[in-house]
Amino acid sequence: MSALTLTNLCKSFGGLHVTRNVNLNVAPGERRLIIGPNGAGKTTLFNQITGELTPDSGQIALLGSDITRVPSRRRPHLGMARTYQIITLFPQNTIVHNVSLALLGLSPLRWNPFIDLKRQGHITERAHEALKRVGLGHIAERPLSQTSYGERRRVEIAMALAQNPKVLLLDEPFAGLSIDERHDVHELLMAIPRDVTMVMIEHNMDVALEFAERITLLHFGEVIVEGTRAEVVADPRTREVYLGH
Repeated sequence: MSALTLTNLCKSFGGLHVTRNVNLNVAPGERRLIIGPNGAGKTTLFNQITGELTPDSGQIALLGSDITRVPSRRRPHLGMARTYQIITLFPQNTIVHNVSLALLGLSPLRWNPFIDLKRQGHITERAHEALKRVGLGHIAERPLSQTSYGERRRVEIAMALAQNPKVLLLDEPFAGLSIDERHDVHELLMAIPRDVTMVMIEHNMDVALEFAERITLLHFGEVIVEGTRAEVVADPRTREVYLGH
């Protein structure tokens, strides 16, 4: 059984085809990298996988179950989590409060408008554990506004990991990071156990190639190259897309 399977996935906005018959098969525990130039359709593809966009046709299967028409709010309950290219957190709240909110979204307590997170010890404890995994346990009570950009990236990863996903989608996790921050995030991702399948979009090829076991190259919404790192790097179509020759 595959962790994630896309079959003939298509999406258009008017006459613009943003995904064209995309087929993708990601094995359990795999580290898959999705690359492509700006406008290739990478984030749009992620948005379809997570349910934020509905494909025009095709199928999405998570752990063997068809989730194509499952609402986005239900997909984390089925084992999927993601990070975003643009960080979307609550800067005035503490780091641990941000992670607790991610956990609350998976709990029946989310329907209670009067919930006091400080009284939900089991949620706070899990949030602290997630922050320790990403090396931020010592600053859990710090307001997010007082953290660096790299720390916020790690908070977002902690929010995703706290949900105990089987499939983790990472949308440019190294974007905007310094060399030292990239190293920290890379080490963090490499330490995630193999019971979590990871699919990453990334522009920083030097870092991303170390992460990837298989690579999918998108261009104008189509998969044009797929294979191992060596196969994709050596393929002349990869050079053509990125270098123009």
